Amino acid sequence: MAIQRMDNVLIVVDDLDAVIAFFVALGMELEGRAPIEGRWVERVIGLDDVRQDIAMLRTPDGHGRIELASFRRPKAIRAEPADAPANTLGMRRIMFAVDDIEDLVARLRHHGAELVGELAQYEDSFRLCYLRGPEGIIVGLAEQLT
Repeated sequence: MAIQRMDNVLIVVDDLDAVIAFFVALGMELEGRAPIEGRWVERVIGLDDVRQDIAMLRTPDGHGRIELASFRRPKAIRAEPADAPANTLGMRRIMFAVDDIEDLVARLRHHGAELVGELAQYEDSFRLCYLRGPEGIIVGLAEQLT
């Protein structure tokens, strides 16, 4: 028995609206948004008295998803430092294939995104960059060159 697919990646956030707007500007589509609470979720995530709001976004091809969760109860805990460098243990970024990296960087800057390093070219294959968006979320962008 093997896995069927990767279903989604969860990101816990404080400002759900700002992060949804960021990922929509990136090109993702909002599938839905809902409050979540009850014993079933408490049993799954191992916390008591859970109340959270979630949003599910999908990539335009329909294969990739990001789930955003904003905890009303219990209060979310912030990792330190908030803007951790690239060599910090744990998940560091989500990478997206894009068709116009410069246009996308400009659009995401209107949502508070900042380049982590710089927009760079790898040989004759890709143009790449990392952006830090709302709440320190890092997304990687890769434009394949023809």
